Amino acid sequence: MRTLREISVLRDTLGECRRRGRRIGLVPTMGNLHEGHLSLVEAARRHADVVVATVFVNPLQFGAGEDLDAYPRTLAEDQAKLEAAGCDLLFAPATRELYPRGLEQQTRVCVPEVSEGLCGGSRPGHFDGVSTVVSILFHLVQPDVACFGEKDYQQLAVIRKLVADLHFPIEIVGVPIVRAADGLALSSRNGYLDDNERATAPELQRTLAALREALQAGEPVEATLDAGLARLRQAGFVPDYLELRAADLGPVTASTREAVLLTAARLGTTRLIDNLTLTLPR
Repeated sequence: MRTLREISVLRDTLGECRRRGRRIGLVPTMGNLHEGHLSLVEAARRHADVVVATVFVNPLQFGAGEDLDAYPRTLAEDQAKLEAAGCDLLFAPATRELYPRGLEQQTRVCVPEVSEGLCGGSRPGHFDGVSTVVSILFHLVQPDVACFGEKDYQQLAVIRKLVADLHFPIEIVGVPIVRAADGLALSSRNGYLDDNERATAPELQRTLAALREALQAGEPVEATLDAGLARLRQAGFVPDYLELRAADLGPVTASTREAVLLTAARLGTTRLIDNLTLTLPR
C-alpha cells in the first residue's frame, strides 16, 4: 500500500489506474480505524479493482466545543490496518492541502432537507462540512464506487442526495453496522468511554431493539418513543434525540412500511449514535 500526501501525486497515480481500465473504490475516513472502517475497505474491494482510503480529520465538520483537538490521530496504526485489509492507496493530506485558502474562505456544499434535524439539528453546519469534504474527495479521486457505513444513517442519506443532485457518476454502497459482541455499534468515539460507561453503552442498542419490537407489534409511536427516552435516561444517558422516520428520513405516515429508529445520546462526555431499521405493520 502506498501513502500519498499531495493532490498532484494522487491525481497522477489514479490517472494511470484509469488508463489501465481499473475500477476505483473510495473509502473516506477520519482515521482511528476499527473493524467498522475495515468492513468498508472489504466492501470496496468487492466492488473495485483499486481501493483508495482517505484519512483526514476534517475541521469543517466539527462545531464549537466539539472534539476536533482531542480526536485521536493514529496514522501509523491506521496504515497497518488498511494494508492488512487490502487497501491499495491511502490519501492522508494535511489540512492546508485540501483547504489552501483557509477554512473561512472555503467554498462549502449544503445538502438541504435531508441534512436538517436529527444530528443536523444538534450539530449546526456539521453536514455542510461533511458534504464539502466528500465533494472534494469525489472530485480528486473520481471513484466509480464509494462505501459509507450505515451507522451514520443520516450522513449516508446526505451523501446519496449529494451524488444525485450534483450528478456525480458514483455508485454509493451502504455497509451494515459492525457491532461489538455486546451490541454496541463500533465507533472511534467509543474509546472516550470509561469502564463503567462502556458497560452501560450497549443499552443504547438494546433500547432500540425493544422499541422496534413494540412498534412492529403495533404499539403507538409516541408512547413507545417516550418509553424509550425514559429507559435511556434511567440507564444514565442524556438523549439528544430519539425518532422514528421513514427509511428515506421523511416523516412516517399511515402508508409508511419501511422505517428507521434513530438516536443520539450522551454518556458522560461521549456522544453516541445508533439506528435500527424496521418494517411497520399494516
